[in-house]
Amino acid sequence: MRRVSLRNLRAHKLRLFLTLFSIVLGTSFVAGSIVFTGSISKAFNDIFDSAAPGVAVEVTPADRQSPGVPNSIVDQLRDQRAQFGIDKLVVNNNGLITVADSGGKAIQTGGAPSVGSTYIPAAEALSPEESTILPGGRGPENAGEIALNTSAAEAAGLKVGSKTKVVVGQGDSTPLEVTVVGLVDAPSSTGGYVNAQFDAATSARLFTDGEHVGVVDMSAVAGVTPEQLQERIVAALGADADLYDVRTGDQVREDQKAQVNEFLQIFQYILLAFAAIGLVVGTFIIYNTFSMIVAQRNREFALLRAVGASQRQVSRSVLFEAFVVGVLGGALGLAIGIGLAAGLKAITSATSGLPDGELAVGPDAILAGILVGVVVTMISAWVPAARAARVPPVEAMRASAAEGSASLRNRTILGAVIGVASIAAIVVGAMGEGAGPAVTVGAGAAGAVLSAVLVGPAMARPFVSVLGRVIGAPFGMIGRLARTNAVRNPRRTAATAFALTLGLMLVAIIGTLGQSFKGTVDDAVDAGISADYIVAGTNQSPLPTAVTEAIEGVPGVAEVVSFGIVQAKVDDKSETGFSALGGPLNSVTVMDMQDGASSDLPADGMLISERTGKANGWKRGDVVTFTAATGEQVQVPIAGVYADNEALQPWVVGPDVYAKLVPPFARVNVTLFVNAAPGTDLDTLRTGLEDATAEYLTVQVQDRDQFKGQISSQIDQMLGTLYAMLGLALLIAVLGIINTLALSVVERKREIGMLRAIGMIRAQVRRSIYLESVLISIFGAVLGVLLGTVIGVALVRTLAEWGLGAPVIPWSLIAITLVASAVVGVLAALWPAVRAARTGPLEAIADI
Repeated sequence: MRRVSLRNLRAHKLRLFLTLFSIVLGTSFVAGSIVFTGSISKAFNDIFDSAAPGVAVEVTPADRQSPGVPNSIVDQLRDQRAQFGIDKLVVNNNGLITVADSGGKAIQTGGAPSVGSTYIPAAEALSPEESTILPGGRGPENAGEIALNTSAAEAAGLKVGSKTKVVVGQGDSTPLEVTVVGLVDAPSSTGGYVNAQFDAATSARLFTDGEHVGVVDMSAVAGVTPEQLQERIVAALGADADLYDVRTGDQVREDQKAQVNEFLQIFQYILLAFAAIGLVVGTFIIYNTFSMIVAQRNREFALLRAVGASQRQVSRSVLFEAFVVGVLGGALGLAIGIGLAAGLKAITSATSGLPDGELAVGPDAILAGILVGVVVTMISAWVPAARAARVPPVEAMRASAAEGSASLRNRTILGAVIGVASIAAIVVGAMGEGAGPAVTVGAGAAGAVLSAVLVGPAMARPFVSVLGRVIGAPFGMIGRLARTNAVRNPRRTAATAFALTLGLMLVAIIGTLGQSFKGTVDDAVDAGISADYIVAGTNQSPLPTAVTEAIEGVPGVAEVVSFGIVQAKVDDKSETGFSALGGPLNSVTVMDMQDGASSDLPADGMLISERTGKANGWKRGDVVTFTAATGEQVQVPIAGVYADNEALQPWVVGPDVYAKLVPPFARVNVTLFVNAAPGTDLDTLRTGLEDATAEYLTVQVQDRDQFKGQISSQIDQMLGTLYAMLGLALLIAVLGIINTLALSVVERKREIGMLRAIGMIRAQVRRSIYLESVLISIFGAVLGVLLGTVIGVALVRTLAEWGLGAPVIPWSLIAITLVASAVVGVLAALWPAVRAARTGPLEAIADI
C-alpha cells in the first residue's frame, strides 16, 4: 500500500505541487519567525556578553525615576576601597540626546537608543575594551567635545574634527555646539545605536542634579570574587540597601539579555499568531484538496478493496500520502522560512536599528517546520481518509464521485445552536458584562467562527444561488452553468470560501479597531484642544524645557502651556500623569468641569478626570499623597473633576507639584500648546515658531488637523504592517481557490468535454470558471466581513473604559474588500480556466 501511495504521488505531480504549496506557505512563516527572533536574540546576547567589561559589581538606583546614587555613597566606596576589596571605581551619567548629522539633521536611529554618557579614560577604565578610541582621535577633555561611536559617525557622515550639534532631551539645556574629537569602537556600536560620550564634568552637568550619579561600576582586587564584593557593599548600605540594585557584572549582563529576550518573545508570539492563522487557513485547503482527491479516486479505492485491501489499509494509504506530503512541505517550508528570516533580518537591521549578525537556525526551528507541516497535513487528511475507507467497493465502482452527498441537517442544527450562543456572548461582552468583556467577546468570536464552519455549506447554497442569478444574468446560459457548478457541492464551496472568510474577517476586525482609534483621536483633539498650534517632538521624542523659552520669545505668541510627564507612586502603585506649566490651562484645552467651580489649575493642586476619580475613588477635596523617586512625600489636594478628555488623561498637576516631584535635570516636555495673540497672522506665526525651534532638531510645529493626521498616519502604518502579515492568510486563500478549481476541472473533465462536444467554445468554458470563482470568493468575503465587523464593533465597545470612543465601521475598506474579492476570484481562476478550455472534446469523452 505504501508503494501504491508513492506511485500515486509521482503520477499526479500537479496535485502534489498544489498541496505542497499550501503547506509550505504556513510552515515557512512558522520556521521564519523562530529563526528571525532567534537570530536577533543571539545578536543581542553576543553584544551583552561583552557589555560591562571588567565590572565586578554595579550599583544603580532601584527606582528608575530616582535622581541616582548619592555622591556620599560614592565617596564612602572610594574612601573604603581597600576595606571592600575594590580595585577601580568609575561613575557614569547618561541621558537621552539627539545628535545632528553632517547636514544638520537629526541622526535617524530607526528606533535604537540615542544616549549621552561619560567618557572613561583608558587609565581609569575597568577594562581596555570599555572605551577604545580609534587612532587619530582622543577622548573628550573639555565642554564642547564628544567621542562618537563608529557606526553612528559613519551613518551621519561625521569624522574626527567634525563640528555638530547635540540636543539633550531633558533639563533646560540649550543645543550644544560640539566637536567630534574621537571615535569609539564600542561593543554595542551596532544598528542605529548612537552614543556620544562627554567629559565627566559635562555629563554630570547635563544628566544629574550634581548630588547624584547614574551608575557606579567597580572591579575587584585579586582574591575577592564579585559575589564577595557584592555582599560587602550591600552590608555597607545597611537600611538603604533596598533603594539600590547591587548586581555583579554577570547579573547585569543577564538582566540586559532577559529584557531584550522578553520583548523578542512577545514579538515572536505575534509572528507565530499570524503563522497560526495561515496554518488554519491552510488546513481548510489541505482538507478540501484531500476530500476532492478521495472523491476522484473512488474507483481506485474500490479496486483496492476488491482485490483484498481492508478499510484500515485504504485509510492508511491516504494518511501515508499525507505524511509524505507533510514531510516534504515542512522541509521546503523550513528552507523558505530561513530565506524569509534572512530577508526580514536584513531589512530590520537596515531600517529599525536592530543589530546584525549570523542567522541562528536551531533545532527548534527545524523541528517546528517539519512537525507543523506533518501534523497539519495529517489532521487535514484524517476525515477524507476515513471517508475513503468507508465507501463500499461496488458503490464506489458505480459512481465517479460520492463526495458531498451526505445530509447537512445535523451539522447545520449544531452550527445554528453554537451561532446563537456565540452572538449572545458577543452582545453580553460588548455591553461590558460577563467574566471579562474582552474575554467574553473573544469566546463568542471563536464560537462564531466554528458556527460559520458548520453552517457554511447550508448558507452557501441559497446565497450563491441568489448571487449567481444577479451576477450571472448578463452571461445567460454560461452564468446559470457557473451558478449550478458553485452550488453543486456546498461543502466544497464553503470550505474553499472559508479560507478567504477567515482572512477577511481579521482584516475587518483590525480595520474596525483602527478606524475607531482614529475616530477617537479626532474627537479627542476636536473636543479637548483649542490651541492654534501644537509643538511636539518627532516620533514622540522628548523636548528640553528650553524649547518653551524659545517659543515664548516668538512675536505673536499670546500663551504657551507646556505639558511634562510626571511619574510618582501613590500607595506603592506607580502613577503617570501630566503637569501643565505656563499660561492658563483652559486657554488651550476644553475643560468641562463636573465638580469644581473653576477650571483654573492651582499651582500646588491637581485636576482629575471623571474616569480617574471613579477608578481610584478620588473626589474634589481629597488629598493625594505622591511619593517622588527621591522618597519625598508630596501632599496634593484635588481642586476639581473634569469631564473625560482624552487629551488630559488621567490627571494634571500644577507647577509647584511638578517642581517637587520631578528634579530639574529630569524634566522634559512632551507637548506644548500655543495660542496666537489677537490679530496675529497664523502662517507668519508658524514660520516664527519653526525658525525659533529649528536648532532643537526634532521639534515639529503642527495645527490641529496636522496633529490628527500625524497620529492617524502612525495608526495607518501599524495597520499596514498587520495587513501585510495577514496577506499570508489571503495568499493561502487565493491558492485554495486555485487549488479547488484546478482539481474541480480534473474532476469534471468528461463533463467539460461533453459541453465542448455540443458546441461550447473555449472562451465560454473560461468564462464559466471565472464566474464560479467569483461567486465563491464573494460568498467568502461577505461572510468574513460580516463576522469581522460584528466582532470588531464588540471589541471596541469592551475598550470604552480605557477611553476608546464609539465604533467606526470602515465602510470604504468593506467596499474595497468586496470589489477586490471579485477581482481575486477572476485572478485565481485564470490558470484553472485555461486548463479547462484546453480540454479536447474527444479526449475528455474517451477518458473513463
